[in-house]
Amino acid sequence: MQERSSAHSLGISDEAVELFRDAGAIDLHIDSFIWHRVFGYDLGRAHRGGWLGRGFFGHADFPTVLESGLGGATWVITTNPLRSARGRRRVFEKNLRALRLLLDDAPGVTHVRTAAELRAARAAGEHGAFIGIQGGNALDESLEALDVLADRSVLRVTLVHLTASRIGGSSLPTSSRAGLSDFGRAYVERLNELQIGVDLAHINRQGFRDAVETHDRTQPLFVTHTGLAGVYDHWRNIDDEQLRAVADTGGTVGVILHAAFLGKRAVSAETVVDHLAHIIDTVGEDHASIGSDYDGSIIPPKDLPGIWALPRLVQEMLDRGWADARIRKILGGNALRAIEALRG
Repeated sequence: MQERSSAHSLGISDEAVELFRDAGAIDLHIDSFIWHRVFGYDLGRAHRGGWLGRGFFGHADFPTVLESGLGGATWVITTNPLRSARGRRRVFEKNLRALRLLLDDAPGVTHVRTAAELRAARAAGEHGAFIGIQGGNALDESLEALDVLADRSVLRVTLVHLTASRIGGSSLPTSSRAGLSDFGRAYVERLNELQIGVDLAHINRQGFRDAVETHDRTQPLFVTHTGLAGVYDHWRNIDDEQLRAVADTGGTVGVILHAAFLGKRAVSAETVVDHLAHIIDTVGEDHASIGSDYDGSIIPPKDLPGIWALPRLVQEMLDRGWADARIRKILGGNALRAIEALRG
């Protein structure tokens, strides 16, 4: 009856809800931990929006991912660029310990490091929580600072965020147009050695090209949360050349749910699926995923106000006549395949 009540409340079919639950959906980027750090946002309590409605936060939490049937996600530690390099490293290590404790204490949630561990968590009826870093400058004090990741407790690192760093420039228009520095190239090589995923969301186009050139091509690249410039030309979105470069490594691209990056007006679940369709039309159905950026200071479409509404994307895909196999790939299969190629 849970599927039926969810379908009724979302205004969609039982089929869409059941397919979402059964597919083991994976969200490549959830940023809720930042609000836990800032003002004690309770990840152990169900939320349905925050003080500003669907804006900025209140999109995700542990009870809601379990209720909705989200099989896995990457829960992200975001870097404060205003600290010193040493301060960023110390704070990151503190936050990594704190997030791991939250995951360990959350009923029905398991911290996972590999595709095999995610499958085991799902088989046990639990949500598999990967950990990611947004802003490689969390650990840019030295290459040796990356050794803290040797236990593979972190799945991937978004090389840069909203500011230029020692690693390279951001896609933000006011950031440096320079690509990866020599240190940035060495940083990518060290991530490859550690089997830490390289995430090229947020990086500028020259830095993107430099990372592709430097990257170990036996490992998949990720762009975990982005729009597609082929649908909506925006500084935050990747173009078809970048999309093909990720696909060539066997990687995957997660479509973001920030309305401002998806279109000018009337953005909805239909618009999100337009971006997914562009990935499929350009490089095939094996490279499209979801990377919501929920709780990442975004304003999602009105019909996708939080994790609980994600089955509406499935309904839109079904309405377009997409096969179940394709939908399952987008929901989680493509992300799981790329993760497995990275580290089993």
